[in-house]
Amino acid sequence: MSDTPASTAAATGGPEANGVNPVPESERHGRSRDLFAVWFAWNVSIMGISYGIYVYGLGLGPLQAIVAGTLGYAISSFLVGVLSVGGPRTGLPTLTQTRFAFGYQGNRIIAFFAYLSNIGWKVTIITLASTTGANIFSRLNPAVFAKDDGTPVTWLVLIWFIVVLVVTMAFAVAGHGLIMKAEKWISWITGVFTIVFIAMILPHIHWDRLAGQPDGGPMVFVGGVVMAMTMVGLGMLNYGGDFARYLPKDTKARGVIGWTTLGISLPVTVLLILGILLAATNDKLGEAAASDPIAALTVLLPTWFFVPFSIVIVISLVSAAMTGIYSSGLALMAVGLPGSRVVITIINGCIIAFGAFYLLFISTSFLATFQAFLALIAVPMGTMGGIQLIDFIRQRRYGWDVRMARTKGFGGRSGRWTALTAMGVATVVGLGMVTSADPNIAKVVGFLLTPEQRTGVIGSTNIGVVVAMIVGTVLYAILTYGFGLDPKPDRSRLESADQ
Repeated sequence: MSDTPASTAAATGGPEANGVNPVPESERHGRSRDLFAVWFAWNVSIMGISYGIYVYGLGLGPLQAIVAGTLGYAISSFLVGVLSVGGPRTGLPTLTQTRFAFGYQGNRIIAFFAYLSNIGWKVTIITLASTTGANIFSRLNPAVFAKDDGTPVTWLVLIWFIVVLVVTMAFAVAGHGLIMKAEKWISWITGVFTIVFIAMILPHIHWDRLAGQPDGGPMVFVGGVVMAMTMVGLGMLNYGGDFARYLPKDTKARGVIGWTTLGISLPVTVLLILGILLAATNDKLGEAAASDPIAALTVLLPTWFFVPFSIVIVISLVSAAMTGIYSSGLALMAVGLPGSRVVITIINGCIIAFGAFYLLFISTSFLATFQAFLALIAVPMGTMGGIQLIDFIRQRRYGWDVRMARTKGFGGRSGRWTALTAMGVATVVGLGMVTSADPNIAKVVGFLLTPEQRTGVIGSTNIGVVVAMIVGTVLYAILTYGFGLDPKPDRSRLESADQ
């Protein structure tokens, strides 16, 4: 792996060559508002309806749930926006810039867990896109394309799996430029179709049942805010800068923050509100949509709209998959796997393809355990984001010196004990305050909670993710700025070479 600038393929029309190196100033382009499309297309998913149902299910009133969910989305999306500012300032992907805080070797651990989190959810997305595409044909002609239980035949799912994988990998390998162009079109297409979809679902909301529903208490409201934060924004903290790093270095921070925040929060907030209204006024439909929103809600659509909208759902899932595979490839490079960005992206795609194939055609029995494990990774990932945010103060003081992402002696450090200590302490605290539906994982988490707290709001909302983020951020701030414990960049080998 090389951290030196690579010549971009823009001039030749080939795949992007820049990986974890700083994007050269000569290749910077675009405006901050270009970020809106990539985040909007990523998040305008029918799955957002389920999130609203989950927040409402904590025991909040409809208005309470809407306010709590909206606030949680806004806060977490804002944090992603702030971290994205590091992209144009350094030209580095987020999980390379975190070397500034954790050190070159210490950051490998951070990048590895971020990589696991990223590919895990992308495996799920690719399987969902494959089955959604196959369901189109099984509904149109069940005699040919459906099994006796109504599910699509295996060979049809396999064809869709190949199609989804090929399209996803084509964009991920091509890189940043093609992805950004595609997301503009995808955001328009998915946005328009989602508006029509919402109009068709609104008649199934019984508005007269909204009045008189009881509200939850203050802790339940806080739990709703935290749940919303963990479901959307906090999971994106580790790749905000990946799509902003091609912007000019002097791009205004408020533009990067504002467009990123809006692109993430706008679609999920609208769908959150729809999910809450369904759950509050249509019990059966709300319960069905909570477990499988695609199947529960698309069945209500007329065939003339079901087909194109299902295709749009697949497109939105592919949109999330291609950006995720692109970012997870950069994460794998940050871990230290040698090779060019294109080669690493292909290797990464093969890993994700194997995982998706296993889930689709071999065994789904470990899916629940796997997803429970991925949910726990949110604890260190949220903590990483908090430490990186507070370290921006130090990074700015050093003039966003990209040499801090290098190895010891060349401007960076092997590890920065202040950040790693804060990370370790906060992760332990966070794991002690979260719960898991998996019985095996549940034995080793939640050890700081009482039995009542485990089954109450604190346990059900995994508030430990946010607590860990706060603890890690505060502890690192105290060590770095309170006590002045700042392991300085090591430039000894650069200085000796200059002599």
